[in-house]
Amino acid sequence: MAKEQKITCRVNGRAYEKTVPVRQSLADFLRDTLSLTGTHLGCEHGVCGACTVSMNGRSVRSCLTLAVQADEAEIVTIEGLRTESGEWHQIQKSFHENFGLQCGYCTPGFLITAIELLEDNPDPTEDEVREALSGNICRCSGYSSIVAAVMAAARDMKKAPAQ
Repeated sequence: MAKEQKITCRVNGRAYEKTVPVRQSLADFLRDTLSLTGTHLGCEHGVCGACTVSMNGRSVRSCLTLAVQADEAEIVTIEGLRTESGEWHQIQKSFHENFGLQCGYCTPGFLITAIELLEDNPDPTEDEVREALSGNICRCSGYSSIVAAVMAAARDMKKAPAQ
């Protein structure tokens, strides 16, 4: 049985071809192999959401996803949210402006989850935001500011011209 496998994927718009251990998690691949340390490991059981990344446009827990499952995938991490000119994504601006973060450990997972929500539902209710974010745990910030940040991002993204 093979202990390693070659994978090809795009991470934050950049193509990679790497040989990975078949049991390596996507989180460890991103952090240790690609040095993208913005993806955080909290519980390593898929419960806290700190390790959430986007794979093919959908949120996944990178601690539960094997790197080999990312073969031929398009992955976006917190490092990939800025524009090429370095401008923050609207959700990042909203979290900053609405005090939606404190220590920042859980923030990457919240941001990736919120982006997926707003792509699927550009005009969510507060209850829909709370439901979408219910799989992410923050241990030091009030959830009300996180929800307010997502609601503000939704309003601001509707006003922004299409890119």
